[in-house]
Amino acid sequence: MKNFGKCVVKLRIPILIISFLLLVPSFFGYIGTRVNYDILSYLPKDIETMVGQDILVDEFGTGAFSMFMVEGMQPKEVSALREKMEAVEYVEKVIWYDSAMDISVPMELLPGEFYEAFNNGDCTLMIIIFNETTSADSTMGAIEEIRKIADKDCFLSGMSAVVTDTKNLSEREAPIYVFIAVLLTCIVLSLAMDSYLVSFVFLASIGMAIVYNLGSNIFFGEISYITKALSAVLQLGVTMDYSIFLWHSYQEQQTANGDKKDAMAKAIEETLSSVVGSSITTVAGFIALCFMSFTLGMDLGTVMAKGVVIGVIACVTILPSLILVLDKALEKTKHKALIPDMNHIGRFVTKHFIVFAVLLLVILVPALYGYKNAAVYYNLDETLPKDLPSIIANEKLEAEFDMNATHMLLLSADLSAKDVKHMSEEMKKVPGVSWVLGLNAVKGAALPDEMVPDELKDALSNENWQLLLIGSQYKVASEEVNAQCDTLDKICKSYDEKGMLVGEAPCTKDLIRITDKDFKTVSVVSIGVIFIIILFVFKSISLPVILVAVIEGAIFVNMGIPFYTKTEIPFIASVVIGTIQLGATVDYAILMTTRYRRERNEGVEKRKAVDIACQTSAKSIAVSALTFFAATFGVGLYSNIDMISSLCTLMARGAIISMFSVIFILPSMFMIFDKLIMISSLGKVHHKESAERGDIYEEQGNMERKGNGTKKEYRDKKQRGWRNEYEKQ
Repeated sequence: MKNFGKCVVKLRIPILIISFLLLVPSFFGYIGTRVNYDILSYLPKDIETMVGQDILVDEFGTGAFSMFMVEGMQPKEVSALREKMEAVEYVEKVIWYDSAMDISVPMELLPGEFYEAFNNGDCTLMIIIFNETTSADSTMGAIEEIRKIADKDCFLSGMSAVVTDTKNLSEREAPIYVFIAVLLTCIVLSLAMDSYLVSFVFLASIGMAIVYNLGSNIFFGEISYITKALSAVLQLGVTMDYSIFLWHSYQEQQTANGDKKDAMAKAIEETLSSVVGSSITTVAGFIALCFMSFTLGMDLGTVMAKGVVIGVIACVTILPSLILVLDKALEKTKHKALIPDMNHIGRFVTKHFIVFAVLLLVILVPALYGYKNAAVYYNLDETLPKDLPSIIANEKLEAEFDMNATHMLLLSADLSAKDVKHMSEEMKKVPGVSWVLGLNAVKGAALPDEMVPDELKDALSNENWQLLLIGSQYKVASEEVNAQCDTLDKICKSYDEKGMLVGEAPCTKDLIRITDKDFKTVSVVSIGVIFIIILFVFKSISLPVILVAVIEGAIFVNMGIPFYTKTEIPFIASVVIGTIQLGATVDYAILMTTRYRRERNEGVEKRKAVDIACQTSAKSIAVSALTFFAATFGVGLYSNIDMISSLCTLMARGAIISMFSVIFILPSMFMIFDKLIMISSLGKVHHKESAERGDIYEEQGNMERKGNGTKKEYRDKKQRGWRNEYEKQ
């Protein structure tokens, strides 16, 4: 460790040169990484709905489809528009009336159900079939091209249109997320640190680490838009602690050792040993997300775990080099930290620990109830502003045609027309089903088989499969549509065991089932891994239980609040927030516990040890939590994508709740369970040395309260009683 610190100090200029050069490939890696805007594509590939999606692509060349509504146009105009849209690259087919008959033939000759399904007054519907998947770049490009061709009285709905709007909105907002996070973090650091310039130095170092992390994502091929939007903000929030620790350690070493290079070498040594242990819990929290079968968790977890590791490396290489190079400027911009020291908070907490323990019990009951009953939404449309073209189109489709979802039913090609007809009739009786349309419905009695255009046959059948479309009045992710999908699937299987119901609603139903199971799995894994880490760190059976319980209590409060504010939260929040809040903020508890254990192991009596631990840790915890809060809160307020806004708001609030829990609740737990902790923990006790240091802390407090403690007296006490302690830290 010592040699590493000296090496970094010696090679600070080459380190900075290499660091800046690495930004170039990282930038190209960043812009070269594809972004996936389709959340449903992260479902397991072996479930029936996803297998069905693959069959649509492989067998029909149909990866996605959209409903296109035209208002107030004559049949000839609609037909001309259909031809233009069908000429757009990556559009496989556009199905309308003239796909089956010439427009000179009266529409009344169409089968009644077909006519009614696609016509209402002066409104008519087309089905646009794309030859790539829902979120493929080519499909989104085709959506944009169709919108240019169409006029204001045309409305393009469907999942591909929603994904396209999500992409456009996310790309506009993502740079602003980073700007807001940086601005608010700068404000917090300016208040907390003793130099105006040091906050910008921190951000420069972390900014480089963020660019490296985002650039290295190119090796994954693609990342989700949620990961892209949150990773920079999250990495800033969870790794800022490491920079603050290095800066404080460097200042302390300068006080003890006048040579700045030696001081920095020792500071790197201390930081590396402390930060590696601290970062392990954070990395463990993110790695726990990788145990989700819904692979969005792996996407976010791997990127963020990698970001934390890169952040640690940057903290002990790039940041020390920047500080030494900018030493003179940092000295000139020094000022008194505006956030005061919390010298009396330890005594206050130990005096009122029973009150805080009772308060915990009082809060925990409603928090648990709210946590269990908070409303969660799965409909991805709910995450977007209502003025987006796709959302307007979806609402228009519902108003004019009473249609909220369209299912696709894949059936074996050898299933007889008679069975298909009977099955369709049975499905039409299912509550909420508007229509069931297949090749037979399009042909009807008035159109002989030989008169059906080949392109229409190819769109709805091939040698292996035949395709039916089912219109639903129910919204995606609603209990009604989920029950409807179950009923339709049961009917389908009674006629064709190989049949599959696919589409947005069936996929979302699977999403609900899978993420509910994932939440339980990830919670167990994250708690278990962090429990084991704390067990080895403190060599104690009781402390992991206490620390995890305190942070989990904070998580229950955080996730319970939406129930009482009547706020619906996105489904992914239940899975992600608990893991991130536990992994990122358990460090606060570890910091205070480390100091408490040290004091108790060296003989300081219970109350003094808790007082010292709380007093010396509170400010660091507060600054860390406020930094995390600043990095996420502004994004939560600004973002128009509710998925991102909700996650950032929950993370920001979680950091503050965890801060209060650790500063006020955790010391109270130490007071109550001290005897159990000492019995169940390994460690030697040195009564004489520690009792003396405890008396020094008490004397310092007395001097401060009486107002007769001078800076010199404070420094003398510090040098006499605490020098060894600083060296240990």
